[in-house]
Amino acid sequence: MEAGRFASGPLPTGAAARYNAWMADPTPLAAAVERDGYVVLERAIAPALVSQLTQTIDGAMDTLDVPFGSNEFLGHRTRRLFNLLARDRTFEQVPLHPAVLPVVEQVLDSECLLSSLTAIEMNPGETAQPAHADDGSIGLPKPHLPISCTAIWALTDFDVANGGTHVVPGSHRADHSPGRDERWSDERQPTVMPAGSVLVYHGSLWHGGGANRSDARRLAIVANYCAGWIRQEECQLLALPGERVARFPSRLRRLVGYSTYRGLMGHVDQRDPETLLDPSVETRMIWGKIR
Repeated sequence: MEAGRFASGPLPTGAAARYNAWMADPTPLAAAVERDGYVVLERAIAPALVSQLTQTIDGAMDTLDVPFGSNEFLGHRTRRLFNLLARDRTFEQVPLHPAVLPVVEQVLDSECLLSSLTAIEMNPGETAQPAHADDGSIGLPKPHLPISCTAIWALTDFDVANGGTHVVPGSHRADHSPGRDERWSDERQPTVMPAGSVLVYHGSLWHGGGANRSDARRLAIVANYCAGWIRQEECQLLALPGERVARFPSRLRRLVGYSTYRGLMGHVDQRDPETLLDPSVETRMIWGKIR
């Protein structure tokens, strides 16, 4: 794994601190998310994995003949491939990546869930996406503690010309999510980062894809995580065949929902649902802790 950096403040020119992406203490990275709403892990993903993911996405998009979006938000020149864990085992490496998951767990907690896993290909000629917050559909007063945390994996370079994700630093502390007709803040900034980098941000952060005015596509994987006590964006328990999940590492099984929160929420007849896949799994349910 290559050395990387995290940047906070203005994304293109922000201060940088070197760290080893495999062994980094995620605490200062999560602190940057709490402070600014986001953090960039530059070159955190090995080039070989970037290439493998790109080839797998291209093959699946071609096989499934994935269409462009049907509105301004989805993008008339943008294609999305949903439910990646059901497409190919290559994608199993994404939610568990050791440079990314520890940061997400610091932002949320160690019992967080994978909410969705999607590939997004923004092609030349795409217009800017409306500003939004990923937790905008959750009816909680703002600001609030993070209930979702998103990691955007850049599989191609993100820059100003190709519409690298625009963010509004500090907007996760706003008292509302941006409305459909609300203008972008003048404080918005485009993400500038090389392929293999990851943008991790608070679910309340105002953001959106920029316009792609380049002559090349911008390709990314969006891994959306949520707190273990709220509903996932994609219904992973129905989207993924049980026999496929049974082959997952235990941590990934639990991330997709074969788990409980605090040994209670999500149980099946007082059992941890992971035991339905592997009866030998050791679990700690709340009833065993009560005296």
